[in-house]
Order: sequence, then structure tokens, then C-alpha cells
Amino acid sequence: MNAVLVPPQPKIYHIAHVDRLPSIVADSFLWCDAEVIRRAPAGTTIGMSSIKQRRLTLPLGSHPGLHVGDCVPFYFCPRSVMLYLIYQGNHPELAYRQGQGPILHFEVDLHAAVAWANAQPARWAFTLSNAGSYFFEDRNDIARLGEINWVAVQARDWRAHKEGKQAEFLLEHRFPWHLIERIGVQSANVYRQVVNALPAHGHRPTVEVRSEWYY
Repeated sequence: MNAVLVPPQPKIYHIAHVDRLPSIVADSFLWCDAEVIRRAPAGTTIGMSSIKQRRLTLPLGSHPGLHVGDCVPFYFCPRSVMLYLIYQGNHPELAYRQGQGPILHFEVDLHAAVAWANAQPARWAFTLSNAGSYFFEDRNDIARLGEINWVAVQARDWRAHKEGKQAEFLLEHRFPWHLIERIGVQSANVYRQVVNALPAHGHRPTVEVRSEWYY
């Protein structure tokens, strides 16, 4: 148990291409992969299609009948392993080749997300490693957050911590726009694009250039 290392207010992060932002704002939700496939919203898909397909079939042990691809995924840190693959741009299964520059980080308070989910109710879980792999453990008890490898999550050099770095928070079906507290971007150019895409009325998260969230 790493209970002593659990942040007092853990944040979670979802990454998306900036051109997906207008559809997210219009819908007021982030959608799970299964729903994105059904809806085909405007904007660029940045993940690996083979892994996205596999996630549609991977069951969660803590919620029989619920699959990883039925959930909106978040990491427990910015600067994820997935972002590194996007930055490198040479993975054979990654069709996206525009680099990390257009990628947004949506930051959310974990406890606010869990409270919203429980009020719906919507199922949620967290994993101890990559939920796109065939072997991962998941939990649906917030008191067990200490089982996450927080040293790995917070490591900047994660070569020795790759599995733990990829721990995920998963929320069934959809995630509400109003719970996004902050949007981190790499450049002033993308900052302007984000600010211009935010609604004139309604929820407007803080937008910040956070170069340290990138490679």
C-alpha cells in the first residue's frame, strides 16, 4: 500500500486533439470509445485503433458486464506514456502523425468525478496499469487508491515504471464538461484556439500553457 503517497486531492487527465473541442463543448460531454464510434463526432482521433477495438472487449473485474471501451478514460498524470508515443510519432499502430502540439490535457478533480458518478449513478473504476492490456487489475473503492503506484505515476523518467505510470480512471459512458477544471496546452497558438472554442456562456475552464506537461 502507498497510502502515504496518495495526493490529498488527486487530479486526473484526459487528452484530446484541439479540433475535437467544439464537439465536446456542443455535447457538454466527453464520450467513451464505444459512443465515439457510434456518434462519429467531428475532430481527430489520436489513439491506436487496434487498442481502441480491444478495449471494447476487455471486461472490468469490479463491474461485470462493463468493458473498458464503454468508459471515458483518464490518466492520473499529464505527460503520459501515450503522449510520448504521439510525440515520437513512429509507432506502427498509430495513424495520427501531427505530434503533441495540438493535444489538450483536460484536468479534473478525482473526488468530484467520483461524487458526480455516484449521484447519477454511473459506474467507475481505476486500474493499477494500462487498461488496454490483457492483464490489469481494477478497483471501485476510493479507499484503495493507495494500491496505485504513485511513484510511477509521478515519475518524469518512467522507463522503469511504465506499467504503473499508465494507471487509469474510467467512468461509464460519458463525462460531463462542467467538471473539467483546467485545460493545459503546449503553446500560445493552441491556447488561442482553445479560448476561441469555449462557450460564450456556461462553463469555461481555466486555460493555461503548461509546457511541463509535454515532451
